[in-house]
Amino acid sequence: MALPKPQPLYTVAEYLALERESEERHEYLDGVIYAMAGESGEHADVSVNITTILTNQLKGKDCRARSKDTKVRSGPIPKLKYSTKGLYSYPDVVVICGEPQYLDGYRDVVNNPAVIIEVLSPATEKFDRGEKFDRYDTWNPTLSDYLLVSQDQARIEHFIRQDDGTWTRILYRGLRSKVVIKSIRCTLKLKDVYDRIDLKPDLQIVK
Repeated sequence: MALPKPQPLYTVAEYLALERESEERHEYLDGVIYAMAGESGEHADVSVNITTILTNQLKGKDCRARSKDTKVRSGPIPKLKYSTKGLYSYPDVVVICGEPQYLDGYRDVVNNPAVIIEVLSPATEKFDRGEKFDRYDTWNPTLSDYLLVSQDQARIEHFIRQDDGTWTRILYRGLRSKVVIKSIRCTLKLKDVYDRIDLKPDLQIVK
């Protein structure tokens, strides 16, 4: 039986050079480049709904919301040419407070996320809950809130970093619920997050 062919390892510098020339988005984890799969209509609508809600509420404040084309670095600053350590990801929504801190002069990799929101999909949910969250926790000290949003039922998990570095988890279910993100003084009403989404009847808690 033939052994699986090992994937080539790319340095951070090689990944960034390739990504800056690519028309498609790829995430990077410790030397391996992963092509990002296309999104469903529900995933796209929920992401845009959240971005719109936050953008409107953040007007005049010191924070800004950006959509899924902003890369976030979760790893050491690559000081060595051959460094392969780190995660470079494209959150569905990221909020940055204060002036954005960039990795380099290209100004396309952010180092200081305050809030990260991921809309879950079957292909990425395990990674979003596990390794990705671990990297965000370890390497992004500016991150105060992490939200995992279902795309087909009225359900949002809100993880809040405490002063001692631990995380508190709050689960919101049903269209009457609302998520208060105190760190940026914003509120996500689930009825607005799921506007135009055909929720699964057996999972929908309450209208």
